[in-house]
Amino acid sequence: MTDLRHYDVIVSPVITEKSTMASEVNQVVFNVANKATKPEIKAAVESLFGVKVLAVNTLVRKGKIKRFKGTIGRQSNVKKAIVTLAEGQSIDVATGL
Repeated sequence: MTDLRHYDVIVSPVITEKSTMASEVNQVVFNVANKATKPEIKAAVESLFGVKVLAVNTLVRKGKIKRFKGTIGRQSNVKKAIVTLAEGQSIDVATGL
């Protein structure tokens, strides 16, 4: 049974050149909620995708200040989670949930 709170923890997968290289060493990168903790992220990934998680590393990318037509705006902070999967496990992030 999947808990609905797990869908609030994981926002989206990160599909970049760097995250694609990380997938070769059993790692997957997700954007997660700013208040999500490592145990919450681990539980969400294990229940939503049915895989065994070995480790979760998190980082917060600070929002940048950008200009649009002379008006100064600020991007919001983004929290990312780098999830290390057990040997032989994989998640296909292209298909979605």
